Amino acid sequence: MNTPIAGIDHVLIGVRDLQVARSDYERLGFTLTPRGSHIGWGTANYCIMFARDYLELLGIVDARAETNNLDKFLAVREGLMGVAFATGDAAAAAEELRARGIAARGPEALARRLELAEGTVLPRFSLVRTPPEATPGLSAFLCQHLAPELLRRPEWLAHPNGAESILAVAAIVERPAELAASYARLLGREAIAAEAGRLVVRAGAQRIEFMTAGDFAEQGKGRRPLPGIAPPYLVSMTLGVRDLAAAAGCLAGNGVAHGREVDGAILVRPEEARGLWMRLVKAS
Repeated sequence: MNTPIAGIDHVLIGVRDLQVARSDYERLGFTLTPRGSHIGWGTANYCIMFARDYLELLGIVDARAETNNLDKFLAVREGLMGVAFATGDAAAAAEELRARGIAARGPEALARRLELAEGTVLPRFSLVRTPPEATPGLSAFLCQHLAPELLRRPEWLAHPNGAESILAVAAIVERPAELAASYARLLGREAIAAEAGRLVVRAGAQRIEFMTAGDFAEQGKGRRPLPGIAPPYLVSMTLGVRDLAAAAGCLAGNGVAHGREVDGAILVRPEEARGLWMRLVKAS
């Protein structure tokens, strides 16, 4: 089945202090863009850009303005708070989703000020909102870039840890199998698979893995669910890097504690990554 979703465009990481989070992610070996601020909202961000996707560190800079529920999220925790799916045509995507019985809203316009040395530029986006039942266990929306050239300068794509792309995110849910029908409607039945107790949803080249807290602890071999957080919640992300030894050397050189999983993946604990488990694996 054709889908208007091309993959994951970016993941959102909610943080309570943007400047502290920026320093922490620089210590993890990432290059960050200059700060951006959302026009009409009370939020700002730093982004970690890859060739096809990116990470967004998102924080509140004006608590009196609209925060799109970031304030509620940060009252509980920091960490992974949502996924933005990529689409090349937000208007067509909204129509297609509504034709499938998904009550999509939009498209709606969003812009942010990006504070560059040579002056401020305005990257613009077109967003499509989906109802919670369309993406159970996951806070998500669709995003079309209207000025992508403003966000992918070559110097922003070079990361000392060698990171190149988002490969997967994982969510803790109570009953993974019950989510299959909703994601089949969104992405097609061919995108859905059951693997060793997990529900795996493929979005383009990336994966979203839904599993119970017990399965996450068992399959992670060292990872643990976040304490005191009730499901559903996003718990980890997997990034592809050019060279695992070089990535480990970067982390060690910056004093970042990390471990190795059975398959050789580098594992960074939530205490180092603002409330999420981070896995680094060899990019294929």
